[in-house]
Amino acid sequence: MADLSGDIRLAVDSGEVAIGANSVIASITVGKAKLVVVSPKGKQDPYNDILHLARLSELKVITFNGNPVELGAVCGKPFPVSAIAVINPGNSGILNADYSSQANAAVEEKKAARKERRDKRRKAKEEAIEGSEESQNAEENQEEISEQDESS
Repeated sequence: MADLSGDIRLAVDSGEVAIGANSVIASITVGKAKLVVVSPKGKQDPYNDILHLARLSELKVITFNGNPVELGAVCGKPFPVSAIAVINPGNSGILNADYSSQANAAVEEKKAARKERRDKRRKAKEEAIEGSEESQNAEENQEEISEQDESS
């Protein structure tokens, strides 16, 4: 199986890539990009724009399983990189490789994290409801005791 990080680094070192959302959008618009790699954990507006343009241009989009800081490190840059466009792959096999198992693992990881957050919210909501019911019952009991004291 191909290693996405290694292929990205090889493409950056031996080929030509556009680094950063604005450069990627420009290379897609001009028609130079052959493949796009995006980090979905970055800002959503440029991410959505890049995905939209890539779909319109019928480009292959690979989702990087990491955050923009990690993608920047893979590219050899000391700053976060939200996306790259491969213009010339150089010695890299990134255009022909299949990274679907890596992408599937990332999707499954996201689903699990989303389910965990949803379960936590549901549990907190249930506990809040139970707490409010208990406090309401306590108030009703207090009112009954007060009424009994008044009638005595």
